[in-house]
Amino acid sequence: MTQASLGTGSDKPVQTVRYGPWRDGIRLFMRNRTAVVGLVIVFMFIVLALLAPWITRYEYTAQVLADRLQPPSAKHWFGTDDLGRDIFTRTIYGARISLWVGFLSVIGSIVIGTLLGLIAGFYGKWVDMIISRFFDILLAFPGILLAIAIVAILGPSLQNALYAIAIVNIPTYGRLVRARVLSLRQEEFITAARAIGVRDTRLLFRHILPNSLTPLIVQGTLGVATAIIEAAGLGFLGLGAQPPEPEWGKMLSDSRQFIQTAPWTVIFPGICILLTSLGFNLMGDGLRDTFDPKLKNR
Repeated sequence: MTQASLGTGSDKPVQTVRYGPWRDGIRLFMRNRTAVVGLVIVFMFIVLALLAPWITRYEYTAQVLADRLQPPSAKHWFGTDDLGRDIFTRTIYGARISLWVGFLSVIGSIVIGTLLGLIAGFYGKWVDMIISRFFDILLAFPGILLAIAIVAILGPSLQNALYAIAIVNIPTYGRLVRARVLSLRQEEFITAARAIGVRDTRLLFRHILPNSLTPLIVQGTLGVATAIIEAAGLGFLGLGAQPPEPEWGKMLSDSRQFIQTAPWTVIFPGICILLTSLGFNLMGDGLRDTFDPKLKNR
C-alpha cells in the first residue's frame, strides 16, 4: 500500500492518502508509456470489432467481380481482393474472429491449466508426477505442429482451431500455477488455515488461487498475442476459419499470389496481425513491470 502526505504548513494537520494495491498498480501501469500505447492499440481493435456493422459500408461476403483487385480509393479504403470484396470490411470483421479466438482460447487454457496446476502443486507425489508428465508431453512438440496435428484429427474449422490453440497452451499456465502453489503451500497462513480445519477446496480457491492470479493475468495478456498469431498461422494453412469467413490468416493465404500485382491485399491484414500482437505484448510487458516487485524500482 502506498501513502502520500499532503499539507500546506506546519500548523495544519497532515492528510495521508492511502492507495490500495489495485489502484496503485493502475497508477504504475499508466505511467508506463509503452504499456499505455499497447492498451490504446488493443482498445482500438476491440472498438472496431464491436462497431463493425456500423462503420463498414459493405457486406464482408459481397462480391463485385467488376471491382476485383482495385487499389485503395475513396470507395474502397483498403482496396478489393480477387473476388471484388471490400478489404476494409473484411479486415474489420476479421478483428472479431481473431480477438474471439485469442480471448476464448486463452481463457480455456487458463481454466484447465490452473485447475491442473493447483492439483499438482497442492497434492504432490504421484498426482504431481502424472500431471507434470502430461505437461512435458505437450511441451515436447512445437506448439504450431501440435496444433496442426490436433486440427488435422478434428477437422479444419475455426472452432477446432480454437480447441487446438487452447490445448497447446495448457502447460504454460499449468506449470506457472504449479510453481506458485509449491511456494505458497509452505506459507504460514496456509499452515494456520490447515490447523483450524479448513478444507482443501477452500484452501485452493479462497487462499492459494487469489495469490496466484497476478502472474496468470500477465501471462494471459501475452498469451492472447500468441493465440492470435497461431490462429493466423492455422488459417494461412487452411486449417482455421473456412471461406467466406474473413480471418486475417486466411486472407493472407488467399492473396499471397497477388503480392506483386496487388500488394494491398496482404499488407492490411498483415498490419492488423502485427498491431494486435504488438498491443497485447506491450500490455503484458507493462503488467509484468507493474506487478513484479523486482522491477518496480528500476
